[in-house]
Amino acid sequence: MALAGLPLDWATPWAALLLPLPLLAARLLPRRDGGAGGALAVPDSIVARIGRAEALAARGRGRAALAWLLWAALVTALAGPRLVMAAAALPASGREIVLALDLSGSMERIDFALDGRTTSRLAAVKRVGADFIRRRAGDRIGLVIFADQADVAAAPSFDTAAVARALEEARIGLVGRSTGIGDGLGLALKRLADAPGPAKVVILLSDGANNAGQTTPRDVAILARELGVRVHTIALGPRDLADADGEQDVVDSEALRDVAATSGGRFFRVRTSDDLAAVADAIDALEGGSARAPPVPLRRDLWPWPGAVALMSAVALLLARRGA
Repeated sequence: MALAGLPLDWATPWAALLLPLPLLAARLLPRRDGGAGGALAVPDSIVARIGRAEALAARGRGRAALAWLLWAALVTALAGPRLVMAAAALPASGREIVLALDLSGSMERIDFALDGRTTSRLAAVKRVGADFIRRRAGDRIGLVIFADQADVAAAPSFDTAAVARALEEARIGLVGRSTGIGDGLGLALKRLADAPGPAKVVILLSDGANNAGQTTPRDVAILARELGVRVHTIALGPRDLADADGEQDVVDSEALRDVAATSGGRFFRVRTSDDLAAVADAIDALEGGSARAPPVPLRRDLWPWPGAVALMSAVALLLARRGA
């Protein structure tokens, strides 16, 4: 349907089913008995008033018309008519990015600092990561979380604000407490497999060693290279597995370095919140490209117009009844 050359659609078209509701109510609800039928002898003195009765009947028909107009306007407003207007394609970077975040139990460790206070690794990642995502306007970006299993927390989208909120709402335990780096990276690659952009990137952040899942990080890194996906890896935490001296929940920097090198990405070592912020800035400067995002249709709501008609009909009906 079109209006002045512009397509018209409806937010809730099912509301049109309410239009015949008064007719159904009149037909199904029991009528009041107005008395027995039969002939009625009308005295001559009343005949003179018949003209007035006809005027009253006409006035009643007018009130009925107003009531129907009020109902039709209300139903139309509820159906939500909208004009659909084409919008120009938005500028975009051409980058397709998936952030793969380790959400294992070790991310609860409190050994980072924010605003002068000691905080958990996850809190620091949320602060820096959400800011990183929000300033990626023009990129299509998504979020994968992994631990025992991997899950898509936010599908790749140009809505960077929504993806940032998904990161801020991430909680330990949603996907387990172990560290399945290979599965997390594999799911990120799956989300990028059919992406249209010329530059496909995974940013993989982990603070542990691969100890869960069905795949190894190196095998998935080889697949990433074959698919043309660069994987930038971030090793998070103060200690490395190579010099841990038996300490638990330390990061396997060598494995993450190997993933980045195999796929053609870069490896970053993060021990503090300042390091994390510097990495976000460095990755910001790494990727380039140009493209255009698909145009987003703009919709202009028209429901206030039938809503105004309903309001005026209600006022007119009220005045008509008072004047009766």
